[in-house]
Amino acid sequence: MAIGQSSGSSLSIGDVARETGLGVHALRFYERNDLLVDPIERTPTGRRMYSATDVEWLQVCVKLRESGMPLVELRRFASLVRQGSGNEHERLRLLQDHEARVRAQLASIAECLDVITGKVATYRDHIAAGGTRDPWLHPTDER
Repeated sequence: MAIGQSSGSSLSIGDVARETGLGVHALRFYERNDLLVDPIERTPTGRRMYSATDVEWLQVCVKLRESGMPLVELRRFASLVRQGSGNEHERLRLLQDHEARVRAQLASIAECLDVITGKVATYRDHIAAGGTRDPWLHPTDER
């Protein structure tokens, strides 16, 4: 089902918290800060009723936030989706810019991992060889 199409079923805020991994306070934050694409329905007693579409959108939002998308960009993306068709090029550009940032972060993390892996190997080899001198000060001297 595409975002923006209601499924007809409703979920409580607790159900949505379990589905998305977001806390109840975070869900309210998303609603207050225009980060949702559809208004959240309410029961006659004021309880929130979320749709499967809301959950799908929130799951995307969680991944965008976990990958470092700033709230201002997420808000802009949600606004564009709410506006409907005709702005797909802008949505694509926003997502491509974020994708490029995430790829750069991954490359940097891969470099960090290479350094860490090298140090792990150095210490593992040092310990296995029964080295007595500090491998940090003498990385190739195992006397």
